[in-house]
This record gives sequence, C-alpha cells and structure tokens, in this order.
Amino acid sequence: IMSDDTFWYEGTPFPRAHYSPELLRKVQEEFVLKDEDVVTVTFPKSGTNWLIEILCLIRSKGDTKWVQSVPTWERSPWIETKPGFASANKKEGPRLLSSHLPIHLFPKSFFSSKAKVIYVIRNPKDVIVSSYFFWNSINWIEKPKSVEQYLEWFLEGKVPYGSWFDHVRAWMSMRERENFLMLSYEELKHDTERTVEKICQFLGKKVEPEELSLVLKNSSFEVMRENKMSNFSLLDECYLVHKNPLMRKGITGDWKNYFTVAQAEAFDELFQEKMADLPRELFPWE
Repeated sequence: IMSDDTFWYEGTPFPRAHYSPELLRKVQEEFVLKDEDVVTVTFPKSGTNWLIEILCLIRSKGDTKWVQSVPTWERSPWIETKPGFASANKKEGPRLLSSHLPIHLFPKSFFSSKAKVIYVIRNPKDVIVSSYFFWNSINWIEKPKSVEQYLEWFLEGKVPYGSWFDHVRAWMSMRERENFLMLSYEELKHDTERTVEKICQFLGKKVEPEELSLVLKNSSFEVMRENKMSNFSLLDECYLVHKNPLMRKGITGDWKNYFTVAQAEAFDELFQEKMADLPRELFPWE
C-alpha cells in the first residue's frame, strides 16, 4: 500500500491518518514503560483485541463492568497513535497498553524495565485474509483490490507496520526473557483455558476457578461481538466503511477459502526460506 496516504519511518510504512514521524520518534525515545505495565504486542490482525479483552477480564476477575463500559482503545491504548499516546501518558498505576510496533521502533525504556510484553503470532495466511477485509473496511488507506493483490503487498512488506517476517523474527529474539511471553492465536483458540492459565501465571495473578470460567465466558467471540465496547462499532464513519469489520469470523484456517493451491505452496516455500533458522514448533499451525 504505497500511495500518498502512507509514509516510511526507519524502513517501515505507516498510514498518515493516525501516525506521524514526530510521534513515532517520541514513542521510541521518550515513552517510559513502568515495571508494572503489561503490553500486548502483535502484527496487526493477529488476535490483538481478543488478548486485550482477556487481560482486562483477568484484571477484573471476570467481572464485565469494565469491559462493558469503556472501549478497548481506552482500556489498553495503542501507544503509537496520537490518541493512544496521550491516553497512556495520563494513566495512573499499572497500565494495560497495546502496540503493533516492530521491535526496533518500540520504546527504548522497555529494554531496561521489568514491564511485561505478551506477543501474539498467528498463521500469516490467516493474517493476510483478515487484513484484506480489514483494510477494505477502512476509509483512510488505499484498498487492496483482491486477496491476491494484498498477498503481493504483504510479501513485499508494503503494508502498515512492514514485513510480517521481520516483525515476528525480531520479536521472537526476546522469547527467552522473563518479562516476555509468546503466544499464538491458534493455541488460544485450541485450548483457551490452558492458555489463559499460562497468561495468569506469567502475570503472577492467582485466579480462582470460578473467576477463570467468567474470564473464558466473557472473552468468547460471541460475547465480544455483542459488546459494543469491544467490537469497534463505536468508531464513526470516518474510520470504518461498515460496522463490525473487526469481529468477522474469529476462526483459524479461513485462508483455505481464499488462497489457491499454487499461492499457498508459494507462500509456504517463502516462509520456509525466511524462517528456516527458527524452531518449527514456534509456529503451531498446519
């Protein structure tokens, strides 16, 4: 997506509508992550909003008051957007924060702090399909004409936040650190309970069995899709062409409905090549 609605910053493309080089520089150099902060980090369309909902519900012990009265982007602001940066800086106490930034643009303060990052990866073929529908529902960026065209842009890294491969590789280099947890959308779908327990353990939070079942129930796709604080339907028309594009299907493997066999094979080959030196079990799909 390389039209006038995009600028490049340190090798990464960003939509002009909500980002600026000045702000990105500020986030990197000046934003202070505190030891008690928890940041959800993802490449876009990898399950960000789902994880935010889970984290909010863990914090409220499954009680839905907070998630049903405050929009996602205020509960866990995106630090690299103008409103998110302002909101994050005003928050007191332990913050939940969100970011799609590649590691080289992430706040430098993180690397000497005990702040916790949870990084979610998802099958990139599903990311491509989900992104195609997402960018098509947004008013402030060039729209891909087909999944095929978006696939091309994606492989060239010419999509917001750049190359998926670079993003994932660089963040994965943190995976041995105590304050870093890597999850996949697939394991979250496949065994939500076990994965939520893993998140609680990472956060040092003791969750009672009845609280856990409330967290699971209230972060389900069906419940989130009905919650206007979580389904992004509150955003006005200048953002979205139609309502609810963020809560489309919530499944894994949807790419099979859109990729040709040849595209899937070519993609897999490139994936092997680019990720060859990483352990296969880090990618729990297929």
